[in-house]
Amino acid sequence: MSKRVWTVAQVRELGLATDVETAASVLGIGRTTAYMLARSGEFPVPVIRVGKRYVVSVEGLLGVLGATAAS
Repeated sequence: MSKRVWTVAQVRELGLATDVETAASVLGIGRTTAYMLARSGEFPVPVIRVGKRYVVSVEGLLGVLGATAAS
């Protein structure tokens, strides 16, 4: 199975926040590993727990990718 390659523009189109699975895809991390990292507080981007969901800031993703939110 081939991995999706995300552009900065596509990440920006996600809006303000996304789920941990999408964030993991952007970062090239597998689903199981992403949830393990989110639970342990070691996900590369700050994760907020909302009920049973994990929410990731798109601005944080852009920062990890080296792209600012405005550029």
